[in-house]
Amino acid sequence: MTVQKKVLHVLRKLSVILVIAAVLAIPAGEAFAAGLLKQGSRGEEVTRLQQELMDQGYFTHWRTTGYFGIKTRASVINFQKAMGLVPDGIVGPKTNAALYGDTATVSRAALTQQARGDIYWLARIIQAEAQGEPYTGQVAVGNVIMNRVKSSSFPDTVYGVIFEYYQGIPQFSPVADGTIYNTPGSSCMKAAEEAYAGSKPVGSALYFFNPKKAAGSWIVRTRQYITTIGNHAFYR
Repeated sequence: MTVQKKVLHVLRKLSVILVIAAVLAIPAGEAFAAGLLKQGSRGEEVTRLQQELMDQGYFTHWRTTGYFGIKTRASVINFQKAMGLVPDGIVGPKTNAALYGDTATVSRAALTQQARGDIYWLARIIQAEAQGEPYTGQVAVGNVIMNRVKSSSFPDTVYGVIFEYYQGIPQFSPVADGTIYNTPGSSCMKAAEEAYAGSKPVGSALYFFNPKKAAGSWIVRTRQYITTIGNHAFYR
């Protein structure tokens, strides 16, 4: 091997080492921005990760925490082993794809007229209830509506769930104050599509409320708390 080839060989090895070191050196708070979640990360995306792992039986802590600690890492590793992935405990593109699949996107061209209508009403309730909330919180509101549609305890359509009355009182305040008819923004439309396609940042939640605006006494007393995203507390 010539001197030039040896130098090139060494440089290639050095570049690989530097890339690995750069990834490992990403601060915990910036991990998701780089497309990764790993031990030390925290925030709403970690909450979503924990909820998905919980729904699939891998995260067994009694509630989500929003912090990627030892238990979350062990849950990720167990999931990765089950999926035949490299069990490194880091949630990157491949682990994300295995966790959430392709359910987070909707092909608008393939939607029926009924589905388009459902998504639009879903976007309207998200706009009315969660405008200004984090995007994950907007999807979470849609998640609750879709869970109710699938539950035998509620109407079986998106429109029916939104406009359900109990003892003469609408279940959702935007129906009473008319904000349900506001035009949804692009973020709420996207969140509606994601929730309609099956994304579940709050798992099996059927209820939510803003503790700053309502006591939610009945929900707190009788339902199981799941998590809080933005200003909304979610219960199943």
